[in-house]
Amino acid sequence: CSKTWMRSRGRNYEAELQRCRPEGAPVEFGDYHPLKPIMVTDTKTRRGARKGSTSSSSSSSSSVPPDPLSSMLDGTDPLSMFAAASASETPTMSHSKKEQDEDAVGPDFEPWSSKRGEILARFTTTEKLSINLFMGSDRGKTWSSAVSEKVRTRLEELDDLEEGSQRELLNLSQQDYANRIEELNQSLKEAWASDQKVKALKIVIQCSKLLSDTSVIQFYPSKFVLITDILDTFGRLVYDRIWTMYIYILSLPQPRHLQEAQYFSETCLNWFFKIASIRELLPRFGIRETLPRLTAMIRGIGDPLVAAYARAYLCRILLTEMMERCKKLGNNALLLNSVMRAFSSEFVAARATDFIGMIKDCDEAGFPKHLLFGSLGRSLACSDPPESERLTILNEAWKVITKVRNPQDYINCAEIWVEFTCRHFTKREVNTILADIIKHMTPDRAFEDAYPQLQSVIRKILNYFHDFSVLFSMERFLSFLDMFQKDSVRVEVCRSIMEVFIKHQVELTRDPVILNAMLHICKTMHDSTVNQLAMETRRVMRGSHSRKTAGQLSSENRKQGSVLTPCFSDSLLQACAAYSFITIPSLSSIFSRLSLYLLSGQVALANQCLSQADAFLKAAVSILPEVPRSISVEGKLRSSESFLLDFINNFLATVLVVPDHPEHGVLYLVRGLLNMVQDYTWEDNSDAKVRVYISALPLLAAMCQETYLYSIPKVDSNETLYGGDPKFLSEINKLCETLIGQILDHLKALSRDESTKRQGAVAFSLFGILLAHGDLRNNKLSQLAVNLWNLSHKHGHCETRISVRTLEYMKHQAQQPNMVHLSDTVQRLTLQSRT
Repeated sequence: CSKTWMRSRGRNYEAELQRCRPEGAPVEFGDYHPLKPIMVTDTKTRRGARKGSTSSSSSSSSSVPPDPLSSMLDGTDPLSMFAAASASETPTMSHSKKEQDEDAVGPDFEPWSSKRGEILARFTTTEKLSINLFMGSDRGKTWSSAVSEKVRTRLEELDDLEEGSQRELLNLSQQDYANRIEELNQSLKEAWASDQKVKALKIVIQCSKLLSDTSVIQFYPSKFVLITDILDTFGRLVYDRIWTMYIYILSLPQPRHLQEAQYFSETCLNWFFKIASIRELLPRFGIRETLPRLTAMIRGIGDPLVAAYARAYLCRILLTEMMERCKKLGNNALLLNSVMRAFSSEFVAARATDFIGMIKDCDEAGFPKHLLFGSLGRSLACSDPPESERLTILNEAWKVITKVRNPQDYINCAEIWVEFTCRHFTKREVNTILADIIKHMTPDRAFEDAYPQLQSVIRKILNYFHDFSVLFSMERFLSFLDMFQKDSVRVEVCRSIMEVFIKHQVELTRDPVILNAMLHICKTMHDSTVNQLAMETRRVMRGSHSRKTAGQLSSENRKQGSVLTPCFSDSLLQACAAYSFITIPSLSSIFSRLSLYLLSGQVALANQCLSQADAFLKAAVSILPEVPRSISVEGKLRSSESFLLDFINNFLATVLVVPDHPEHGVLYLVRGLLNMVQDYTWEDNSDAKVRVYISALPLLAAMCQETYLYSIPKVDSNETLYGGDPKFLSEINKLCETLIGQILDHLKALSRDESTKRQGAVAFSLFGILLAHGDLRNNKLSQLAVNLWNLSHKHGHCETRISVRTLEYMKHQAQQPNMVHLSDTVQRLTLQSRT
């Protein structure tokens, strides 16, 4: 099989991309839509109690069945059943107790008025809204003259409650909607003042119904605030009336006092039962004894958004009780977290010690404690707890934070508490925090996934420490900066330090620590801005360079192969490339040089500087033999193979769009890289060299295509230069043959060494490359793929799950018109697997 003539299969990248996209199904917007809210169909007609009354029905889409939460409309819902269950209860009220509850929260409690304004300003909409306004009944009444005037008036009001006319206002703006709600609020007050209690009750019911409409969901929080204002008004009116009666009764002499007290009790029960019988209202918000019952009653609200805001309303008027329940209930972490996130930072900071005690008692399984400490830390970063408690708070919090094992969870929480530490403590405590962060984020280079949080830590430190002699005397500060190893991030951090230094260091300094550190920061900024300048120029010129910015050299200049020649021209981009080419060799780190050579080559290529790109890429290949077999990472020696393989794969991906040099022959960069890989001294018992060969095969297969997978604007790649020339394709196939031969020889050597696990892994990797890029219509190549499959499964080292998914992929590919030949290969592989 090593003499197989390697051929790459033709690829249509656009067609393959289309096949990878999921199929879409058209949605018919008719009576039914999968996202349409569930509606309840009510076919009951109203009773004709008077002359001139009409029957009507409310209906909705009959194709959607009613949900079980909304179907309890027959009098068995919790609100209706509560009237009978609580008939024996006699509620008592105390105005002084109400005042005590309001005072208990303390002066630092954020008033509802300010929270209300924030909600109304934040949750807005440009969509049109609708509202139903109660207009009262204007039809004649035909009650018998035998009925007294008082009873007749009462019955007419009750009929209005059932059949009163309504006016629906459509296409209202947000401001119009708010104005109409305010009109309803005023109508409520006027109706109550004129002793039209039933009309007032109907207004409240209509407003409650509006809360069930969530059609404009982004406006719902503001709508909730506006409408609950009306409910609050109604509650105060009822409360004040009962309270006035209570004070009046206390002033009466005996025995009239007892007589009126009985009437007062009946009046109170009447109001409670009246409201409890109305499905749209949640009665008696604010009575401590009913808190558990109210919480359970909210479960009967079908719409989850409405239910959530009903609970929010309940929490808003019963804060003290909610805090007590947080202490007593188990699995209360989520509720506790919501309290800390919702209420003002001043309120939370003043009770930070109490919150820490509750957090310590929480169940870790239900809600991680580090999230709770994160919420607490956000409040303490804005408001100060009592001074005597600050050190205890920091110690208790950090005992939990430092035990978080997941690096991302750890840094998310630690970054929050840095603010509190810098705000109240000295460099000693901050240095301790930095040391702990370094300890958690350095293993496995976890800091690479946490640059935003680490940058936030630096910003917070710079906000509080402006004395650079103090800042740089922190033992861990410069070590912390070493974690910013991504060029763009490192430069941004250095820039932020320099900006603070310029702003606050007003006096001259000869402090050697400051001078050395700032010199290092300035050098970092200086060494990293040249390629960025070139790409910024490209952006400004929109890829079309002028004579003074262009980097494209004549073919004669490119043949000279000198990157230094453009240094004396008037081209900005050529000068940038020349500067990078001269300064990169001065870097001590071999991997920094490799990365910058490759990056500079990519920048030159993007700006059509072909000679410069050639020079950078050739320089990168030339220093590969200098890469040591081990490097120091975090003070420990580690193998350099993983870093070297990453660089080589990146290099191969770049070479696809680099046109061959007219003087250096076909595929000169690829051949040069592979020759260096061949001569490099790899570790003993390593498969790294053959893995480079395997990685080069997809590149060579991509070079055989008529249209390349990607290209650079205004740069002609080999697809244009060679245009599918048979000699070019023959050279690629010969190189593929050579690489496959080297890989197969390595597999034989592994067999002699009885390294079956490594052999199976390499064999399966090569099989995957042949499957994805080879033309398996060639019998010899197909047979090679089958042999590799068998070899990878021979000793049971290939995972069954991967094998099954591979076969499924091949079966799917075989359904394509140009891939039907895979069916035979699948059958052979399946038969071999069974054997």
